[in-house]
Amino acid sequence: MGRLFAIEIIYRGIFQKTLGKHISRSIVLAAHKEDKLGISFGRYGDSPERNGIPAKNFAIVATDEQTLEEGMAKYEPKEVDITIAVDDTLCKGVESWAWYGLQPVNRLLKPGGTLIVTSREQPEALIEMAHRKEYPYKLAIVKGTPSFSGLWVYKDDHTDVRILGAIARILPELFSLESVQKAIMDEWHDELKATSAGKSYERTTSLTVQPNQGNPEEPYRFDFPKWHEMGEGIAIPSIPAGHSFEDPTTHAVGGFRPDRNPTFKKFSTRTMRPVVNFDTCIKCTLCWLQCPDSCFDVTPDGLYDANMQACCGCGVCEAVCPVKDCVTMVNETEFRDNASQWEMWKKDKEGYKTWLEEKIKSHPERSHGFRYRGQYEEQVPEMLEIAREG
Repeated sequence: MGRLFAIEIIYRGIFQKTLGKHISRSIVLAAHKEDKLGISFGRYGDSPERNGIPAKNFAIVATDEQTLEEGMAKYEPKEVDITIAVDDTLCKGVESWAWYGLQPVNRLLKPGGTLIVTSREQPEALIEMAHRKEYPYKLAIVKGTPSFSGLWVYKDDHTDVRILGAIARILPELFSLESVQKAIMDEWHDELKATSAGKSYERTTSLTVQPNQGNPEEPYRFDFPKWHEMGEGIAIPSIPAGHSFEDPTTHAVGGFRPDRNPTFKKFSTRTMRPVVNFDTCIKCTLCWLQCPDSCFDVTPDGLYDANMQACCGCGVCEAVCPVKDCVTMVNETEFRDNASQWEMWKKDKEGYKTWLEEKIKSHPERSHGFRYRGQYEEQVPEMLEIAREG
């Protein structure tokens, strides 16, 4: 048997679908230049992909046909040489409609394998978000903002070819930079893209992440019921309607908190989250009414608290709020937990005000969604400058 290589690309459903396909397909095309065999494919269960739901593509490459057949006989790779996360907020963990519980972004990495992340963050910030592994792995960063487009729109900002250049540097046994550039010219006939791959190759470095580094929390998971634990008939218990809850300072009971799906945690969908200025909220109810996932809890004092276990980060609440800066979407990399903002505000209003101001300072330019026609084209020059200059 020869050598089998496996690479997974984790991307945001719909927004990065074309990007993920480009990367996985191009990995195989570059390997073909060195007479290796390969196949790229999407994970079967990740379709349909709701906006932002994590999804995967795989590239399987082998040095001979028998080894490739052995690799293809598996439903999907159980371990990979490289994991690529084309959005740095995925470092917090990923869950799609097809998986079961929150999975660490580095879960499939072999010992000594490499996690490649597209990000403007420093390595320390990404390591802190990623769950710990029982053995060392490597981290490499391809500098740039996450390459979000959406639905039928594709933002060609060279993220795909820059990742290919990084792979050539990290895993030269798979393919060389020369093979990558030949594949790029055959596929796109674009010298600038080939140059971008070369610059990424030159800049790419990696560092080793030790088992004692990273998020020590046990990722959320659940067990499937056994056949002997299932009830008779075909009735499926529904989710309860919800209940009132207690104010942490006055201990008054009131408001309404819907019960939510106990197994599917939508927060892994987020690239941004809403932060709420409760001091300026006018209790108009619009965020509560318009939220597509019913993630707002009605508090005992009549305010609206976004439940971060349920929020998918769509930004509708920010869009419909009539009060300037009452709801602001902030990059998910700024947060380390899903704690209640309302409870924080009730316990320490001055401290919450300081916290809120610090978070809003990091308020990024909206990187996805449909704010206005031509938005993506405007962002391309900035990304190309990053590709050229770093």
